[in-house]
Amino acid sequence: MKRIALITGATSGIGKATAEAFANAGIDLVLCGRRREVLDELKEYFSKKVQVTTLAFDVRNQTDVATAIESLPKEWGNIDILVNNAGNAHGLEPIQDGNIVDWDAMIDGNVKGLLYVSKAVMPIMIAHEKGHIINLSSVAGKYTYPNGAVYCASKSAVEAISEGMRHDLTKYGIKITNIAPGAVETDFSLVRFKGDVERAKKVYEGFDPIQPEDVADAILYAINTPDRVTIADIVLYAKAQAAPTMIHRK
Repeated sequence: MKRIALITGATSGIGKATAEAFANAGIDLVLCGRRREVLDELKEYFSKKVQVTTLAFDVRNQTDVATAIESLPKEWGNIDILVNNAGNAHGLEPIQDGNIVDWDAMIDGNVKGLLYVSKAVMPIMIAHEKGHIINLSSVAGKYTYPNGAVYCASKSAVEAISEGMRHDLTKYGIKITNIAPGAVETDFSLVRFKGDVERAKKVYEGFDPIQPEDVADAILYAINTPDRVTIADIVLYAKAQAAPTMIHRK
């Protein structure tokens, strides 16, 4: 039987690359994001390969999340795979100089948003006694670095939630996989640096960073293992990267 995957943050970066990988594998898609016009474009594009529906909402708004997922037609209700990809990083300052608005955005998106979406989808998987939840954390969730305390804390929370989900949901036949990428070349740094293009470009200069498609490959591998196997945790670094802030540049 064909599988159905719900992907948050599907309009760009890792989310979009994962949608591409899933579509190529014949997995039907529920694409979620904030930008309705981009979702419409993606639906038209991916519909050439698989069945696609879209949901426009901000993961930080619990009411909108619940309403959107509850609105799915019956034929889309059997979600087999959830990819909690939506998230953000804002600012790179010492904690004493941090912006509270930035802190709220990271905690609300990276932690609460993941919980809100999972809360709406987990009952579906529990009822069917099967499913696979992929949570996108970060190497920043494993190693805290200077000037990134709150972002690192939010991704550490994702790591803890992934482990807790595994404790609570394994008895229902639900797999949990935590994916922790290192330096991935997306709009991540552009958002972190408030649209400063030049500063964002410097993050990826002098080495070959991970591409969104590389992370999508890891996600596809995790969901395609035999039913008896759970890939609990995957860490991806760029070849030139030894730690979150240690990159050997040419």
